[in-house]
Amino acid sequence: MRAVTWQGKRDVRVENVPDPTIQEPTDAVIRITSTGLCGSDLHLYEVLTPFMTPGDILGHEPMGIVEEVGAGVPDLQAGDRVVVPFQIACGDCWMCLTGLPTQCETTQVTGEGMGAALFGYTRLYGAVPGAQAEYLRVPQAQFGPIKIPEGPSDDRFVYLSDVLPTAWQAVRYAEVPEGGSVAVLGLGPIGDMACRVAQVQGAGRVFGVDLVPERLRRARGRGVETYDLRSFDDEKELVAAIRDVTDGRGPDAVIDAVGTEAHGSAAAKLAQSASAMLPRKISGPFAERFSIDRLAALYTAIDLVRRGGTISLSGVYGGMADPIPLLTLFDKQIQLRMGQANVRRWTDDILPFLTDEDPLGVDDFATHRVPLSDAPHAYEMFQRKQDGAVKVLMKP
Repeated sequence: MRAVTWQGKRDVRVENVPDPTIQEPTDAVIRITSTGLCGSDLHLYEVLTPFMTPGDILGHEPMGIVEEVGAGVPDLQAGDRVVVPFQIACGDCWMCLTGLPTQCETTQVTGEGMGAALFGYTRLYGAVPGAQAEYLRVPQAQFGPIKIPEGPSDDRFVYLSDVLPTAWQAVRYAEVPEGGSVAVLGLGPIGDMACRVAQVQGAGRVFGVDLVPERLRRARGRGVETYDLRSFDDEKELVAAIRDVTDGRGPDAVIDAVGTEAHGSAAAKLAQSASAMLPRKISGPFAERFSIDRLAALYTAIDLVRRGGTISLSGVYGGMADPIPLLTLFDKQIQLRMGQANVRRWTDDILPFLTDEDPLGVDDFATHRVPLSDAPHAYEMFQRKQDGAVKVLMKP
């Protein structure tokens, strides 16, 4: 089959690889009909290279048609249309039953000290072959795949794999009071969708912050109060502007949808780039102990949120030696919540919104739809924020 493989920093290629097969009774194999390019994939393209191996298959946002199931998968059969969550979880362990499938005790990558295995996301998360491919082996298929109806296009449902539950969890973790206010830092796919989710969950005011004109325009068109970072000399001015319209306090909650590659962190960017250039035998252990993130977005969130408010982190962070202003967090009595989205925890809440009325705007959420063969160009375009790219779907 054809699949998108990682070959090095900013080097992805579409190559022929072996077809997946059933390896365990709880496996399924699906033929992928749509697969997303996620902002998290760009971290592998740029800063998490120490944890990658040439030939790794990328991607974790698939949907498709079941081709084959193992004997331990009673509720799926060939021909079923399914969305596959980005994490791999059993559904039966204590963590899964508590609503934390990203901490699944069956699939935890204990050798790396990490949580549940993820599709296409470094050796830290199991080096499981990813979903930017023609076919995908799905472990723990007795729990993970979400059956969906025939009829609507893939665009209606494909975001159940990651974007929708990640945005949903970000807003729930933010604990925005009914009629309250939330600021979303970063209006890429997750931040954009988080704004929409906050609106349907009852937020009174939603502020969106970015510096890409197309992203700001897109959010503004859906009623978000947008702030262009380029209009301010520094983050302090941005914080002051939003405080001015929130009674001098700041918003009730802030969602950081940027993560480790925030703009405005030159020293950390240099350190990340240097780590990625080290020999492989050195770069991995170095990153595990001394890696740092570009923390401009998180620092802004800490400054911006009102006292007693909540910061919800949905952007991926991977640093092990990050300087965090605990005095400010403690003094402001800020609650901080974070983590990979627990997909199956939220899907039943989200599905009622995936209707013909389309309150979340999923049917036209993608800005680009490209064949799988165009993946190298799609990565470059998305990483450089070119051509108005916010969300890219690939068709094998």
